[in-house]
Amino acid sequence: MSTTSQKHRDFVGEPMGDKSVTALSGIGEILGKKLEQQGFDKAFVVLGQFLLLRKDSDMFIEWLKDASGANSRQAGSCAQCLKEWCDAFL
Repeated sequence: MSTTSQKHRDFVGEPMGDKSVTALSGIGEILGKKLEQQGFDKAFVVLGQFLLLRKDSDMFIEWLKDASGANSRQAGSCAQCLKEWCDAFL
């Protein structure tokens, strides 16, 4: 199993609530601002997009790269974070 960041573990380890988009693993201040400009200001809004894409990580990664300019590593980290959160809470 690959190692995960503390940010990833913190996000996956508790309910999402009203967390900012930057609470997602792989999403820092710059990507967060780009997503916020498109209306994705909260983690739950990005989760909604993940769910609309039927939890398909590959499709989500491509969407996130297009929407925010994220690289493959950042987008993959975010997708894994959301997948694990869904597995734990849905």
